[in-house]
Amino acid sequence: MKPASFDYHAARSVAEAVALLSEYGDGAKVLAGGQSLVPAMNFRLARPEVLVDVNPIEELDYVDEADGSLRIGSLVRHVKLEHRTADDPLSHLLRMAARQVGHMPIRVRGTFGGSLAHADPAAEWCVISTLLDAEMVAQSSDGMRTIPATEFFQTVFTTDLKPIELLTETRIPILPATAKVGFSEFSRRAGDFALTMAAVSLDIQDGKVNTARIAFGGISDRPVRALDTERALQGRVLDAELATAAGEAAADDVEPMGDIHGSAEYRRDLVRVLTKRALQQAMAG
Repeated sequence: MKPASFDYHAARSVAEAVALLSEYGDGAKVLAGGQSLVPAMNFRLARPEVLVDVNPIEELDYVDEADGSLRIGSLVRHVKLEHRTADDPLSHLLRMAARQVGHMPIRVRGTFGGSLAHADPAAEWCVISTLLDAEMVAQSSDGMRTIPATEFFQTVFTTDLKPIELLTETRIPILPATAKVGFSEFSRRAGDFALTMAAVSLDIQDGKVNTARIAFGGISDRPVRALDTERALQGRVLDAELATAAGEAAADDVEPMGDIHGSAEYRRDLVRVLTKRALQQAMAG
């Protein structure tokens, strides 16, 4: 298949990119890694009139820390986070998640910001952003705004981004040194989108869980948190028995969807198993 005809613009700066988006509005699509957009265009599921290529914008390719957050520019490739050597809980969690993103050619080309803007509910970065209450920075000709993850992801392939806005940065709160993290997912073939994934972050104080975060992808129209299960873990010692109990509680805490890839009950069982595995990873860490 070949895409429908379109006009092409290579933006050299954020200002130029948002000016183009402002000019063309709904008719424009942003091209970053292209791992989702280009196949959709080839099958003519997407027919943008204009492509705004942001790959030349070097200022969007960075990972740094500021004001208690890890700031990730939207053009950071998946592989950069897979091989980030910083020895802290958040970097460890990002490495675990990055290794599950597609195959190596996808990780080399695909971008962090592109994955978030695409908003596939089974995408690793969408789940991590939801887990840790990340904030997304959107830029337009009208100015900049910050969008919390709880508002950013609206439904399948739909975000709070306006057609004239460019996602420029994601801010993820730095985890304390005492945090324990885990990430587990299941797909039928290596590199496929996961049928279900679980991510956990626990702050351990005096041998007990002080705060807990558990998020799932692939089970709903957006990433979801298991809030009741999180509260049930607080104040308890993380051990094998608690990990098993948390898996059972999480399975009751969510309402998975069913589709051609798996029934709701199948995904519920995956939630049970993957929660336990992610917590076991956290224990081992």
